[in-house]
Amino acid sequence: MLSRNAPVRREYADERLSFRHKPKVVSENGRAGAASRVINQGSVDYTLCFVTVVLVLIGIVMIFSASYQHAAMRGINMFHFVQRQSLFAAVGLGVMYVMSNIHYRLLLRTGWPLYIVSGVMLVYVAVAGEVVGGARRWIELPLIGRFQPSEVMKVAIIMLIAFMIFRNKRILETWKGFFYLSGIVGFAVSLVLLGRSLSVGMIISIIGMGMIFAASPHIMRFLVMGGAAVGGLVLYLTVLSDGFRNERVNAWLDPFAYPLGVGYQTIQSLYAVASGGLFGLGIGQSRQKTFIPEPQHDMIFAIIAEELGFAGAAFILVLFGILIWRGIKIAVNATDMFGALVATGIVIMIASQTIINVAVVTNSIPNTGMPMPFISYGGTSLLVSMFLIGVLLNISRFHKE
Repeated sequence: MLSRNAPVRREYADERLSFRHKPKVVSENGRAGAASRVINQGSVDYTLCFVTVVLVLIGIVMIFSASYQHAAMRGINMFHFVQRQSLFAAVGLGVMYVMSNIHYRLLLRTGWPLYIVSGVMLVYVAVAGEVVGGARRWIELPLIGRFQPSEVMKVAIIMLIAFMIFRNKRILETWKGFFYLSGIVGFAVSLVLLGRSLSVGMIISIIGMGMIFAASPHIMRFLVMGGAAVGGLVLYLTVLSDGFRNERVNAWLDPFAYPLGVGYQTIQSLYAVASGGLFGLGIGQSRQKTFIPEPQHDMIFAIIAEELGFAGAAFILVLFGILIWRGIKIAVNATDMFGALVATGIVIMIASQTIINVAVVTNSIPNTGMPMPFISYGGTSLLVSMFLIGVLLNISRFHKE
């Protein structure tokens, strides 16, 4: 995504900004600065904005379709889930708009504070957080309800890794610098794993190491680290993990051997995908949503495939493809290393979560809790995703001459 020589290119030696019509300029330290080689185009990437709004609206519709019957069975208002998601979507649109108008360089020094605060919250979650699905991910906050600190850690990793490389563009030329940045990512992952949330730890690892890979001039190091990471994951799943995770791996290989246990959700998901056919059963007509536990959450793509069919599911994946393409284009055209790496981290987060969610629904990988960005029910995830899209939109305002 970024040139292998990006950390040492001279064009990043002077990071001051300038604009054609003399708008406010923000320097490296977040203060007003002098002019140089960058033009403010004055408009965001409207394609990215449009696709994001469409995905959020589709998510609201599908959350209602997937959840109203589940809510009624629990004895709560059938509109409970869609009302809360709509509220978070409205707030998220406001956050996205605000962030699209705040210069992304003002986020330069937010990495360490976010990293420390989210780390403290993750420790608290590991000790006193709510246990759901065998993992501790949430804490209860007044007015907000369930809050997931690991979502904040995703933002922290994006901002911190981008800032560290931006501040010292030669940091990845040495093994010491490489291990230092890898250690920052690894410590964040270890805090997440305290709450037994392997899927979130995996995403944070993918984001951090993906950004380091994009900026590093040395590919061979990643072959070594990648082999070690795969070996460590295999060791964790086969030797060090508990019986529950071992059963998940076995259920992935043969879910029908565990029809009433860990294979149950996967089986019902596969039934939903298979029964959707080409054009689906129609909105609200899913039969498997009464069998899939919490269908509005991680397995909502199975309901989409059942109600909208292959055509509807493919359309949503095309929208994600457009979003990722626009994000990559923004990263390539960014005016400085910080903007390029922040855009890269955001794209990696959205792409990896989408791929893992679809892979779980189709049983291509072992079952793990992974929401689909903008689609799955969850206020924290939606707000964080729209916050980052706002940042990405702001980066899109600035282009190289």
